Amino acid sequence: MAAFPEEPIYEQLARIGKVLSNPVRLRLLDVLDQQECTVEELAEEAGIALKNTSAQLQQLRAAHLVTSRKEGTKVFYRLADEGVSRFLGEMQAFAHGRLADLREAVAHHLGSPEGVTAAELAARLEDPGTIVVDVRSATAFATAHLPGAVSLPLAELRDRLEELPREAEIVAYCGGPYCVVSPEAVRVLRRNGFRALSLEGGITGWRRSGRSTTPG
Repeated sequence: MAAFPEEPIYEQLARIGKVLSNPVRLRLLDVLDQQECTVEELAEEAGIALKNTSAQLQQLRAAHLVTSRKEGTKVFYRLADEGVSRFLGEMQAFAHGRLADLREAVAHHLGSPEGVTAAELAARLEDPGTIVVDVRSATAFATAHLPGAVSLPLAELRDRLEELPREAEIVAYCGGPYCVVSPEAVRVLRRNGFRALSLEGGITGWRRSGRSTTPG
């Protein structure tokens, strides 16, 4: 018997809270917000054991946060829709504003390179003095990237610095809001005399702000 008349309603609302209370599931959602993956690709990208990844995906599917499609013998997973991405962004922003421990953890994880917001970068895309550099893998770049961006994976950055104009300001970006790749790229660029900034939120933040990518 329900403790109060509305209990069945709140039980259903609590399903979302329960599935999001697991840090592994939150990590998987952030990765899937960047790209569609097989379970093997997802496990590798997230740094989580394959068996655990598979089990947590089933929980996310049961809550209708993740969906899948089959291509031959492979199954590809993705977020159920853009509403899931927006919800994740709002939740992360809310938690960031409320939890000092989260702000400290993010600062420790990312370091403190100066950043630029999606809105600020959008206003500068036509500026020839701004170069947008995608420091993710070439495969991720081919799937989707910011308009006008050039692909320069972090692993190749030190060997290809001569490709970047010294007079330009470089804006580097990577995947999600907690990706360490673009902050590290900014540090490399600055040590080599470039003016460089990191795009806050990466390509995920860009999409969550309602802006399009190319070709995706």
